[in-house]
Amino acid sequence: MDFAPYQDTAPENNRALSPPPRRSTSRSPNPKSPPPTRPTTDPFLSSTLPAPSHFTDEPRGDGRGFGNTDLESGRMDVNLFETSLPLRLDYEAMLAYLLLPPAGGVLLLVVEHKSDYVRFHAWQSSLVFTVMFVIHLIFSWSPVLSWILFVFDLGLIAFLTMHAYQDANNLDRLELPFFGGLASSFVDAE
Repeated sequence: MDFAPYQDTAPENNRALSPPPRRSTSRSPNPKSPPPTRPTTDPFLSSTLPAPSHFTDEPRGDGRGFGNTDLESGRMDVNLFETSLPLRLDYEAMLAYLLLPPAGGVLLLVVEHKSDYVRFHAWQSSLVFTVMFVIHLIFSWSPVLSWILFVFDLGLIAFLTMHAYQDANNLDRLELPFFGGLASSFVDAE
């Protein structure tokens, strides 16, 4: 074929045409397929439905169906004490306060994705010690106030670290008055 813009003859005259449609009496596109048949049996009489005992509230031994009363039965592999890092849960929660606050909390927020307990302490550490850092900047003109704030920071770090370690056994959270509720809302929203 010649596709030049100026041709002697129209390209429609040279191209091959489609074959004419075949005349057939079959409605099916494939004449070799068998004609559709209607079922002769009632579909509601077949026994494809599970037995009524399948839907009871009694626990089943095979682990399938609706009969499990335990809401968490489908997630037996979930471990509440599992963390993203190869450290124990209590050690990671302590690191939120011990790793140069608030930077340690921010670092744990970046790397920890599995444990809500660690993420709570990381959020609380980040929030509390960011505010404390701003307070240190405001009162940096007075050496006496700076030392008092520094001693208060060390006491707060020790107190929060001790509670993060001790409360990890039962996943209790020590929430500070304003920042703990805010950290809990951040963890719950994730």
